[in-house]
Amino acid sequence: MPLKPIIPFEPVSADKIPEGPDWIYQVKWDGVRVLTYFDGKKIKLFNRHLNERTSIFPELKAIKSHLSAKSFIIDGEIIALNEEGKPSFHEVMRRDSIRRIKRVNEMVEFVPIYYIVFDIIFYNGKWINEQPLKERLDLLTEIMKPNDQFQLIPSYDEGKDLLTVTKEHDLEGIVCKKLSSNYIISGKKDTWRKVKNYKDIIAVIGGVTYRDNIVNSLLLGLYDEKNDLIYIGNVGIGKLTMEERKLFTSKIPPLFNNKSPFQSEIKRSQTITWLQPKLTVKIKFIEWLVGKPLRQPTIEAFVDQDPLQCKLPILKDE
Repeated sequence: MPLKPIIPFEPVSADKIPEGPDWIYQVKWDGVRVLTYFDGKKIKLFNRHLNERTSIFPELKAIKSHLSAKSFIIDGEIIALNEEGKPSFHEVMRRDSIRRIKRVNEMVEFVPIYYIVFDIIFYNGKWINEQPLKERLDLLTEIMKPNDQFQLIPSYDEGKDLLTVTKEHDLEGIVCKKLSSNYIISGKKDTWRKVKNYKDIIAVIGGVTYRDNIVNSLLLGLYDEKNDLIYIGNVGIGKLTMEERKLFTSKIPPLFNNKSPFQSEIKRSQTITWLQPKLTVKIKFIEWLVGKPLRQPTIEAFVDQDPLQCKLPILKDE
């Protein structure tokens, strides 16, 4: 029977690592969440927003050869590595953002990807999401044959030690999971918790500045409860390659605007070119306090998200 795509279970954000014998800890990879569906005939891939990604990541269709199952739905993360061999959201988004299918074959070779599997919620025609996580992981271990491209995520008993290791290697953080937890479709619960080494947001681009006719910084905003766009700081684009900077610069002229989309006046020494607030970007940063701009922001990748869904969070005072 055809398998209808689902919205995956989400962990809640946490500042502290839960402890106890019922908890395990896994590395939080900085990738793209993708569920794989096999109905016994065809493999299909869908992301967390229910957008199909089968044609974007065609090499992952081979996963059925690595699972001893007549049908399944598995949950995992697609990652890509940078030149230093570390997971990079920027790199994986170069694959995920492909819009012309003709470019896929080229990018398969240019940006190889890996699939880190961490759960199974449907197996041989039956939903098993209500079973405890431990049973689901034991099943995955039994039926999956990993290789370099398809890997089963390791679980660890010491959360603090794992978080320290991820910080030393500049990784995103860890996910803490209760072994007794079930998998809540379209849900979120603190039986899964994510603890990050840094923070990130998806922000709206409301303006840019130029250097030598190439965009060199982005002015960022988030919407408040009144749907006013609030300025949260600017970010340089030095992390992008020159080819990527030129491509972005060439694409934004149709979005030029005569006035600022931000609610308050912004004063900068450089001339600002205002944009219609239609583009979004994922930003990594160290700290963000009330009344102050983002501290040490860097671009992770341009992403396709509804700008009005980019909302102001509750910030901490100093």
